[in-house]
Amino acid sequence: MVGGQRRRALKQYQRNFYAHNAAASKAVSNDTNDAPQHTREARQRKHSSFEAGSSGRLNVSSTYYTVPRSPGKRRRGESEHALEIIELDFATLDDLSDNLQNDTPEFVEFTKQKRTIEFLRLEGRGDYSQNICVCGEEDAIYRCQDCHGSELFCHLCTIRVHERQPLHTLECWDGVSFYSTTLKSMGIRLQLGHASGVRCINSLPAFNDDFVIIDYNGIYEVGLDFCGCASAQPHVIQLLRARLFPATTIDPKTAATFRALEYFQMLSFESKVSAFEFYKTAARLTDNTGIHVPKDRYEAMLRMMREWRFIKQMQRAGQGHHPEGIVATESGACAVLCPACPHTGKNLPDGWENAPSEIQFLYALFLAIDANFRLARRNVSSDIVDPGLNHGYAFFVEEQAYKGFIGSHERVVQELSSCSSHNAVNLADTRVSRGLAATGAGTIDCARHNFKRPCSVGDLQKGESMRSSSDVSALNISYDIACQWSKHLWTRMSTFPHRYHIKHDQKAITFLVPKFHLPAHVAKCQSSFSFNFTKGVGRTDGEAPKRGWADINPIATSTREMGPGSRRDTLDDHFNDWNWKKICAMGLIFCRKYNFALTEVQERINDLIDFEASLATDELAKWRKDIEAWEADHLQPNPFESRATATMTQAAVRLALSMAEAAEIERGSNMSLHDDISPSVLISSGLELEDQQRRLDFDAKMIGQHATDVQKGKILQRMNALRRRIDTWARVQLLYMPSVSRLRSPDDIATETKVSSISLFLPSSLPQQVLCDDRLLKYEWDLREAQAYDTLNDLRTVLNLQYHLYKYKDAFIRGQRANTRANGIINNTEHRIDMLSLKYSTSRDALLNLAARLGKNDGWERSLKPLNKKTDAVPLKHDDGRTVGQQSISWIWKTLGSNSNELGLQDSLRVEWCKSRARAHRWQEEVQLLREEMRRVIAFLDWQAGWWEKQGPRRAFSSQHVREGALAYAQRQAHLRRKMAVHFKSVWAANPSWQEAPPLTVHLHSQ
Repeated sequence: MVGGQRRRALKQYQRNFYAHNAAASKAVSNDTNDAPQHTREARQRKHSSFEAGSSGRLNVSSTYYTVPRSPGKRRRGESEHALEIIELDFATLDDLSDNLQNDTPEFVEFTKQKRTIEFLRLEGRGDYSQNICVCGEEDAIYRCQDCHGSELFCHLCTIRVHERQPLHTLECWDGVSFYSTTLKSMGIRLQLGHASGVRCINSLPAFNDDFVIIDYNGIYEVGLDFCGCASAQPHVIQLLRARLFPATTIDPKTAATFRALEYFQMLSFESKVSAFEFYKTAARLTDNTGIHVPKDRYEAMLRMMREWRFIKQMQRAGQGHHPEGIVATESGACAVLCPACPHTGKNLPDGWENAPSEIQFLYALFLAIDANFRLARRNVSSDIVDPGLNHGYAFFVEEQAYKGFIGSHERVVQELSSCSSHNAVNLADTRVSRGLAATGAGTIDCARHNFKRPCSVGDLQKGESMRSSSDVSALNISYDIACQWSKHLWTRMSTFPHRYHIKHDQKAITFLVPKFHLPAHVAKCQSSFSFNFTKGVGRTDGEAPKRGWADINPIATSTREMGPGSRRDTLDDHFNDWNWKKICAMGLIFCRKYNFALTEVQERINDLIDFEASLATDELAKWRKDIEAWEADHLQPNPFESRATATMTQAAVRLALSMAEAAEIERGSNMSLHDDISPSVLISSGLELEDQQRRLDFDAKMIGQHATDVQKGKILQRMNALRRRIDTWARVQLLYMPSVSRLRSPDDIATETKVSSISLFLPSSLPQQVLCDDRLLKYEWDLREAQAYDTLNDLRTVLNLQYHLYKYKDAFIRGQRANTRANGIINNTEHRIDMLSLKYSTSRDALLNLAARLGKNDGWERSLKPLNKKTDAVPLKHDDGRTVGQQSISWIWKTLGSNSNELGLQDSLRVEWCKSRARAHRWQEEVQLLREEMRRVIAFLDWQAGWWEKQGPRRAFSSQHVREGALAYAQRQAHLRRKMAVHFKSVWAANPSWQEAPPLTVHLHSQ
């Protein structure tokens, strides 16, 4: 009912709206009926306005005003003539909701029609269809596409308006339609070296009078005159002072506006658009028909953009204020620094070196090393043809020294990895590099805040060679292959130049593996190189470089084709922008992290308290002493590693049973009824046949209904072979289990359609009333228990594999062929998980039956719990994005093995308590680290503001104007840093628990 009323109200609104527009158009255009005629001296024009009346109706009023011959004069008494006011009733719209007015199909269709009509109307002269310009001198036939509005002017007025806008696009009315024209063809010339509107008495036209200016919205050929006065500046200087960047230093014929270069630079930062795409866009905006194609200035555009990046980098780094100029630029001086990292003399408190040992971790430097193989460069150009403007001034190291060092180590044999199969190491010397001058780029980042470090980027020559990233001075170093890279590091470093040596004997250096990569390492590395278990690292994950690659990878398609110098300069500029964006976002980033950490730390502490309440006090004290000893010295036994050695496996059980039978044979008490198959071998063989049945059933389901003849033939051959093996085994089974003859007829095996459905009648599957030898029951118990633990171990391995396959596919796999192959591998892994889950459940069901017949207690069920594939068969990182430090781990990751006594259970409890304690401590450290980092950010910005204030008068310029500009720029930069510091404080002050920390010296003195 309500919907019908609203639709009727909307239709009434539409009718009134059409009526209103028709009346308004008639009132505006009907000059001949109710307005005085044009005169030679003056011309009257009419303006209509629309206002809401007091009664809720829309009032349309029209007034006339006189345009005299001279724009500056108006005759008295000729100002206004009021017309009638038309009222339109729109009160019914008050009852309409916003959604009804904006989203209904009727309103959308109505809007599209009106907009289409308005677009067509703009192709004509519209409201300015008069023939005489406002000046009253000539016909109004010119319209500017870039000026506000669509008013028409005559030739003279157009020139007057555009003397200061020489890059606007004009249209000329020929009586039927508009056609494009240029300001140059109208006689407008751009005079340099003088104030706007002043012509030089000795002007010098640009060479060949075809000067091209590239703007962000087009490429324009303009009439440009240089100043030829005796005091005139060089042509390049004249262009720069007009905010035009010349393409060459001698007789420039091309320039780009500062606005265009800055626009492209920002656009490339955000969208990673290439210079070619930007240039082609500007060319098409100039002419999109191919009739009047602008002169090709793409090469000039590349040159100007590269120089622009370099000059702006020097300016923002304060090198223009240096007394010796940019020639005195030091290595890394142009890199945007991380304000949250510790910088001696900038944001560290006085006396931080003497801080108590328990808070020394607050002043640690966190570094993360990684390589990106997408930042490869093809073997085009050379450093001689394309030298870089940066010589180690920002992020890329100085090229000549770097290549010389790499060349001197080319004969060093790469040590193969002793951990997991790390392709970054083992394939370092075999990675495909045909046609590539560099296979990628290696970087060192700030691991806490995701900043690129100064002089931390270098090209990789072959794979991710560990020698390319050895220039490290840090406390906590994260690397995907740190377990391998840290070996013999100091021996390798001894061959470096002395300035790259680290006094490692005087520093506490910790090597870690990023959290995402850690599960791919062997168990020993997972406990020794874990961020989660290492004291003083907070919730750092070490994956910072990977996040940075997500931002830089889209530009790799452009830099891959560049020369060496252009590529380094471009990437340096993008890395600087990445760092600057991180600084701008620090207020919100730290606020979010700090609030989240406060919530998490309380939850983890509560979990630890609840856990410890269920543990024995003496055991807890011993465990606490062990973990504190390991945290102080990692040479001590690692408490996160399981120490239980009596882990049961199927192979170990088979060996034990075989040794027992050998002892029985020696004593003459062996009761085997078959020469080749003993009772334990019978049960072991039965379990193998059961596993083959299960695997065959899965494989038959995987080929589907549309299998080929070859696939069907292979499955049939396997079925026949398995049927014969079961038949042979069943004959021996009757010797040891004669009661099975009552459950299985001689023809059951041959007549069963599905081999996987043949019942083996192992002791665990016999009904309770059927007798069975206790030895066979015990043999199957031992083998089934070991089988369950083996299956859990296999399941954990496959789950980890599947998790990393998914992550690897998302990060690195591109293209239909590669994705199809990756999906096939992942699907096979999923089927493997299904099969292992079924195998474990079968083993556990058998153990339940055997426990009842053997009178076993329920202690084994503490480790071998029921398995729910959906909730239990999950990887460590599964809990809706929650990490290891936040989630509740599935029980399958806490069950490591079975022991003959309670030692295994106590060992599992100890390891889990150590992990629970580590989670609580890491979150406590994270809160402390965040508070210190927030303090450091404010301190760094204050220091940087003071530094900029000192730069203003630092250099003695000969020109007063340059001195003024240098001082103004320095003051603006200082003011910006202080404003950012105030803004960050206001954002963080919203949390009552945060307050700016007092200087450390107060704490030290109080102690």
